[in-house]
Amino acid sequence: GLVLGIYSSEKDEGAAQFTSAGDAFDRLVSGKLRELLSVCGPPLKKGKTRMFHGLHQDFAGVVVVGLGKKNAGVNDQENWNEGKENIRAAVAVGCRQIQDLEIPCVEVDPCGDAQAAAEGAVLGLHEYNELKQKKKPVVTPQLHGSAEREAWQKGVTYAEGQNLARYLMEAPANYITPIKFAEHIEQKLRSFSNVKVHIRPESWIATQQMGAFLSVAKGSAEPPIFLEIHYLGGANTNDSPLVFVGKGVTFDSGGISLKPSSGMDAMRADMGGAATVCSAIVTAAALNLPLNIIGLAPLCENMPSGKANKPGDVVRAKNGKTIQVDNTDAEGRLLLADALCYAHNFDARAIVNAATLTGAMDVALGSAATGVFTNSSWLWTHLYEASILTGDRVWRMPLFEHYTKQVTDCPLADLSNIGKYSRAGGACTAAAFLKEFVTASHWAHLDIAGVMSNKDEVPYLRKGMAGRPTRTLVEFAARLSQDSQN
Repeated sequence: GLVLGIYSSEKDEGAAQFTSAGDAFDRLVSGKLRELLSVCGPPLKKGKTRMFHGLHQDFAGVVVVGLGKKNAGVNDQENWNEGKENIRAAVAVGCRQIQDLEIPCVEVDPCGDAQAAAEGAVLGLHEYNELKQKKKPVVTPQLHGSAEREAWQKGVTYAEGQNLARYLMEAPANYITPIKFAEHIEQKLRSFSNVKVHIRPESWIATQQMGAFLSVAKGSAEPPIFLEIHYLGGANTNDSPLVFVGKGVTFDSGGISLKPSSGMDAMRADMGGAATVCSAIVTAAALNLPLNIIGLAPLCENMPSGKANKPGDVVRAKNGKTIQVDNTDAEGRLLLADALCYAHNFDARAIVNAATLTGAMDVALGSAATGVFTNSSWLWTHLYEASILTGDRVWRMPLFEHYTKQVTDCPLADLSNIGKYSRAGGACTAAAFLKEFVTASHWAHLDIAGVMSNKDEVPYLRKGMAGRPTRTLVEFAARLSQDSQN
């Protein structure tokens, strides 16, 4: 199969314009493609397609996809590069049409941005069907033509990183337990000589005095794991690393504060923070990014057994602060509290944590963007600029003292794990709670609850777990590594 792009005309009545690859193919078939397009209906709008058969002996099917306007660039209102997003969406639609024809290979027009085209193809074709007997045919996308090979391969690597996070998040919780998660990541990193993976058992977690993390884990029969990854890509292995921390609750029942049964199955993806940060490190290693990254993922289940945390219990975090557990379903912040304390051992350039932390984040922003709470404008700028390129957007949220008072005003302990006004500003009080375990001057908390899954909002992702914002984390790390070299 072949997917070719076509731009909308600037004026409604004007003829549509092919990409250079489309023009070359049209010449190859003596103008038949242009002729067929002109007689089979109005000009192709953005994201719409036309399929043709029998045009050329090398291609069983040729799909022409609408790319929108040719000069679309950064849209300040939308906070993304519209041209790149148009390419991702159009290529994904075209590749899926080839897949529906059960054609095993598709050549993709780079559409002027081979990285975006590769991302659209690889993300658009991904589907979790590991456990089904009847699977969709596997389609291998490849670059049409020989130019832009390096950019194409970079796009494939970025997209495969996000697909790894999607795979981990989508898999059932009895397949991705804490230990199986850690082993899967270790296996992905085994071929890299500059990566060390430590799978820390419960006994090690106890010696680290991670009482908040252990208090969540004790409710489950599955033992907790603390996954620690060291990627040493920097010129000097002693250079201060970027530290990624990810919430790794492989299934969240809510504990004693049990969640409603409707939709609880989706809580197999409550380790989305760990999935995205670990996948970002796998991608950084594949790209050989010249910086040091440490990944930390506290992994456990949150279950309602006789040993589970009870509302009103008080637990002690690694830094000695006591926490009143007023709601056992606000457990992610307990894991992160201890992991953030541990992250300070590494003299980090920046600490970035990601977590499917609060339903309130989904209420606030929906699936449009990841909410970012940060004490550093420098860090925010890098994350924001990265997200414009990837189209996987971020939006800055407040870390006001106003919210801190709501978690520190607590009857039995130093902190309550929920704000005293409960539902008001829930994503903000969760971030304020985490800030109590951070002394680093460059820290960002990414609440990814709203972007955890995709229904139909992102056209180049199928319905299911989204693996967002893996590509933004990778692009952020890449920008940081460029800063180091300049």
